[in-house]
Amino acid sequence: MAYIQYGRHALRQIIKETNVQQSHDRLMQPLFYACQGIRYRKLDVILTTSIEKLGKAGETVKVAHGYFRNHLMPKLLAVPNIDKFAYLIKEQRKIYQPKEEEVQVVTKNVEDKSKVYEKAAYRLLNGRLVLRRSINVEKFRAQSTKDDPIELRSPVTKDEIVAEVGRQLCVQIDPENLHLPTPLETFGLFDVQLRMPKSIPLPEGRYNWTLKVKIQGK
Repeated sequence: MAYIQYGRHALRQIIKETNVQQSHDRLMQPLFYACQGIRYRKLDVILTTSIEKLGKAGETVKVAHGYFRNHLMPKLLAVPNIDKFAYLIKEQRKIYQPKEEEVQVVTKNVEDKSKVYEKAAYRLLNGRLVLRRSINVEKFRAQSTKDDPIELRSPVTKDEIVAEVGRQLCVQIDPENLHLPTPLETFGLFDVQLRMPKSIPLPEGRYNWTLKVKIQGK
């Protein structure tokens, strides 16, 4: 009888320990895997600076907690992806980031350039350059007749005409495009010969390109 009671007691102890171990395993396994999930779960961060192989500034990326804590956060390379930081980064980029301008590449062939030159040549031909200069008072008083040309205090040079063509007629030319052997020294209306490319056809009835330059007093 004693052996039977001892056997029953031992069996109850084994069942009890088994139930405790099973309940302990049921409790520990989910907790263990949950802790592992926290450890290996990645963090959403907003990059403040472009990082190679990670992303550009302003982008939201996933990084490991340790990488963010030990590298990105101390150097202010990234901030946590929360509403406060997202708003600050967005406003900062509006202020400090330069706007990217669209660059359009236009290829021009020889025919297009010829049309541009022809348009500029006709503008010079049909336009008039007006220059205001002071007179040479001493020579003006020494004139014998009123029909003598009025001389300028300082002559008009080729470089001055080139500059005024760009300012008044909005056409950029080089000094080589003007044939002006000597500076203009008197008041009046002058036809200054132009040297344009031979590929530009002359208007009917004309043999050369000219620019009208009128010099008058201030």
